[in-house]
Amino acid sequence: MVMILNMLSLSREEASEALKGGRITVSVFGLGKMGLPLALVFAERGANVIGVDISERLVEQILRGENPFPFEPGVEEMLKSSLERGKFSATTDGEWAASRSDISVVIVPVYASRAGIDLKSMDQAMEQIGRGLREGSIVITETTLPPGTTEKYIPRLELLSGLKAGKDFGIAHAPERTMSGRVVRDITESYPKILGAINSETLEPLIGIYSVINKKGVYPVSSIRAAEAVKVFEGVYRDVNIALANELAMISESMGLNVNEIIEAANSQPYSHIHRPGAGVGGHCIPVYPWFLIHSFPELSRLIRLSREINELMPIHMVELTIRALNAAGRPLKGSRVILLGLSYRGNVKEHMNSPSLPLAFELMEWGSRVEIMDPYYSEEEVRGFKLEPFTGSFEGADAIVVATDHREFRELDLKKIGREMRTPVIVDGRYIYADRDELREFYYIAPGIPLKEPRRE
Repeated sequence: MVMILNMLSLSREEASEALKGGRITVSVFGLGKMGLPLALVFAERGANVIGVDISERLVEQILRGENPFPFEPGVEEMLKSSLERGKFSATTDGEWAASRSDISVVIVPVYASRAGIDLKSMDQAMEQIGRGLREGSIVITETTLPPGTTEKYIPRLELLSGLKAGKDFGIAHAPERTMSGRVVRDITESYPKILGAINSETLEPLIGIYSVINKKGVYPVSSIRAAEAVKVFEGVYRDVNIALANELAMISESMGLNVNEIIEAANSQPYSHIHRPGAGVGGHCIPVYPWFLIHSFPELSRLIRLSREINELMPIHMVELTIRALNAAGRPLKGSRVILLGLSYRGNVKEHMNSPSLPLAFELMEWGSRVEIMDPYYSEEEVRGFKLEPFTGSFEGADAIVVATDHREFRELDLKKIGREMRTPVIVDGRYIYADRDELREFYYIAPGIPLKEPRRE
């Protein structure tokens, strides 16, 4: 019989000491880009950790000590250390893991789009936890969820376990606040940990647990639903603000003004926090969370829906800018060779979820252009897997460079040399990485909210 602590009887100080002393077992459901680093941080802080994932291949890879996310700083070292010290193991058997755990953390993917909200992975994880749930343990959802979702699982957990939530087991929400490329830093020191629980008996020990994990401490809120809303509102705020910036960019274009000059000046006033416009919004977070509210509160989320539509149309606007610049250079988009810089949704990471590069590339192709993808984070085989053509390695004869991602490697390109090689020297800069370069005098240059600049005639 595995001895499990009664977590609900511990004070925050007792829970902290139990974690650091290696007396707490944590199971982490979901060993993806956020879940594996979280599991390893728990192990580094003293917990005995069981990682759970539905992918046998991923579990086997991790148990061999092979890091599936080499672009995440710190993961490689923590994985090897935790395995060597016997602090971390992994399995596909979630029921078994939950039955041996004092805390079960769920950080599995949840998807949302115009089509609806997909909670299948969450359903599966909660089903396994319910069948293995032990008295005195706590279930924590870290996956970002539509407000009210965690509580909807309580009846199922109670039915499967025969236990009563709040009395026999605790349940809480502590949303992850992480970004690809900096997950470990975000888990441990970037922001306070938001935490909402079913009652104080659950909240208090979890404050102690997360205070060991996170140097910035814990920000407790009044309820599970409030904690869920915090993370969703963060993402929605950014999406709406970016949509505003994109709309201001298009208005600036119509007036012949540089939107970034105006935004920078406006933000010198402390009450103005206008975000940066651009080629579109991608990733697991900002394009997803608005749909949680749009689907849950369709009559109350009109601004949120409109903002999402504006941001989804920005790749199309990038095509319009490309047409405008090529026309000024005397060349149609049809038949032009376009080099699209970036497949990732964000610079310096390998992540294409909801990347605006994909609709941008396909729309350019619909207009009859020959599109090649240049992205140092993706192999030629991976690019072809998206039914796209990889960059040939030469700008000779190219007609337009379209910037969709601000990888540092793109900033280091020799524009002067590239301009001499191109048939039509056009740059459409969706991330403003070349906006201040002197070499632009040799190019037709355009960007969202920046009027077309033609080559300087000597």
